[in-house]
Amino acid sequence: MINLTGDTGAGSRQSAKGTSVSVLILPGWHGSGPGHWQMHWARVYGYTVVEQNDWLHPLRGDWLARLDEVVIDAPGPVVLVAHSLGCILTAAWALFSRHTARVRGALLVAPGDVEAPEMRDRFSGWTPIVRQPLPFKSILVGSQNDPYCRADRAQALAQDWGASWLDSGLAGHINADSSLGAWPQGHALLQTLMKE
Repeated sequence: MINLTGDTGAGSRQSAKGTSVSVLILPGWHGSGPGHWQMHWARVYGYTVVEQNDWLHPLRGDWLARLDEVVIDAPGPVVLVAHSLGCILTAAWALFSRHTARVRGALLVAPGDVEAPEMRDRFSGWTPIVRQPLPFKSILVGSQNDPYCRADRAQALAQDWGASWLDSGLAGHINADSSLGAWPQGHALLQTLMKE
């Protein structure tokens, strides 16, 4: 069982094997506001939010460097919890970083399709989306009515990344606007990644 009651440090929890696991929250474009499930998890469980220098004008190189820095500094193994552009960041980081062995798993939620025609100009530095299999266990949660990534596109990304696919139904972009609150179902998925 995962110990979710005893905090072992900022953003850490004990795994089933007794090792301390650092949970890193990776928000997407514009960050995640206070009503977002990611921020709820950070407040309640003490998970670490990877703060980026510029949420409004995201530069892939800057975001990659920041994630690498936080992973290197994290105590023990790491589990990533990414939303939207954070999912695209995770795939790119996994291709370029020499520190992927530190990652035990990733929960990827509602990837943002930066290759969509209406998004290409805004996220030109983020295309093409890295599609190599991730070198760690991952679960991708998508939605049938996500305005930022069609369900078939999200499912294709899950397949390319070697992630388990989970259809969350009509949950929109799976953010604060989706009325999920603390999203306990998502936190249960996170716990499965922390069990190994």
